[in-house]
Amino acid sequence: MKFKRILLKLSGEALMGEQKYGIDPAVVNMIADQVKAIRELGVEVGLVIGGGNIFRGVAGATKGMDRTTADHMGMLATMINALALQDALEHKGVNTRTLSGLEMPKVAESYIRRRATRHLEKGRVVIFGAGTGNPYFSTDTAAALRGNEIAAEVVMKATNVDGIYTADPKQDPTATRFDRICFQDVLEKGLRVMDASAIALCMENRLPILVFDMNKPGNLVAAVQGEPVGTLVS
Repeated sequence: MKFKRILLKLSGEALMGEQKYGIDPAVVNMIADQVKAIRELGVEVGLVIGGGNIFRGVAGATKGMDRTTADHMGMLATMINALALQDALEHKGVNTRTLSGLEMPKVAESYIRRRATRHLEKGRVVIFGAGTGNPYFSTDTAAALRGNEIAAEVVMKATNVDGIYTADPKQDPTATRFDRICFQDVLEKGLRVMDASAIALCMENRLPILVFDMNKPGNLVAAVQGEPVGTLVS
């Protein structure tokens, strides 16, 4: 394996499938199958998931809602997704723990870095819910933060395109894909990989980001084995 410990970042929208809202069980099972495959290869997996398929804090704030309240609602949405993915993984025989950035002891363990690291060492998939536990921070930033805290070797950002392009390839047919790109270029070119605070946090701590298409079967396994999948930001 090229990577022994990873932080996988999933968007909440990824769980919708072809639906306009909510969770598609078939998509959750597909994701669980891919995570199980790399876990069976011995890769330690931390996972951060967004909540945009249920509620997005920023969107609520733009419609007049208090930003802090909206962000807390978004954090709760990520917990719904985290529990759905935990359930799917455990049905496939994968030991999983959900750790929450917000205290909710009847639902999940509270996040403690040493506890998370111990779970990973014992071979459990660890799902980090509720973002950072603070408003004004996205789940992208949560992925960068948790990735650094657990000493992951890479943050893998799962998307619906096969890497980073000079422009949106769905709108601009002349857009070209980068195989590799540096953090500074991502920031200067305004490429929509992750938000700027997440990019800066990874850049400062030299934590690479791999942007790849997880909808293609086998891509996650190929990525952890070091095959040329997606775009590497380093």
